[in-house]
Amino acid sequence: MQRGILDTVISGARARNSHAQVVHALGRSIIAGRYPVGSTLPGDAELAALFGVSRTVLRETMKTLAAKGLIVARARIGTRVTPLPQWNLFDKDVLNWYFDVGVTEEFMLHISEIRMAFEPHAAALTARQASSQDIARIMALAQAMDDPQHDAETLAFADLKFHLAILDACGNPFMRNVGSLIEAALTGVFKLSSPAADQSSIHDVAQAHIRIVDAIAAHDEQAAREAMENVIRVGRDRVVAALEEKQGAPQT
Repeated sequence: MQRGILDTVISGARARNSHAQVVHALGRSIIAGRYPVGSTLPGDAELAALFGVSRTVLRETMKTLAAKGLIVARARIGTRVTPLPQWNLFDKDVLNWYFDVGVTEEFMLHISEIRMAFEPHAAALTARQASSQDIARIMALAQAMDDPQHDAETLAFADLKFHLAILDACGNPFMRNVGSLIEAALTGVFKLSSPAADQSSIHDVAQAHIRIVDAIAAHDEQAAREAMENVIRVGRDRVVAALEEKQGAPQT
């Protein structure tokens, strides 16, 4: 089973087979700009020798990276790195490589913008049609966040479960496809500035999520939308502040 972004970042675990290792190495190098957009990758013989793998493994690697939109092969030209708009930024591997390289404020803001486009509407849809069982399940997840024993890791997972439950309950199967972006956003919070560092912040975060469920239980679509927007905005501001503080810190 493929590890999620949050799980991979926390555990540091990577797939061990040759194909996965080469995909990771080349994909990460592309995201990092070591192979810039428009550049041609080294030839098959050079890459096979570099990674110590067979031509068969290398061909499968190229197919995988092409499926993610990172490269395109052209006869008599070679394999080139494609422009950024062609990259599949919903792909968990691609998002993982961004976190490996080091996310920027711009990257995290882009993720927040996409969340703002989808999640508040998902919350409104859930308020429109959620069953009593849906509401009870989502409320239990929100209340589980209000535990002073949470550390950054357990709070991040609790937060992720809540947001994915909203996507599941909204009734639109396409919404679940933005789950990787939500996970990426929460991974950024986990890595940069988790509210678990302050017990009072844990309570505030939980209450903000409970307000989403209260609006859903009241079948108040607008209130659910606004409560979700607030949660996303607070998380975004926390990450931006952490990134700005990190950039302003003196180099050692």
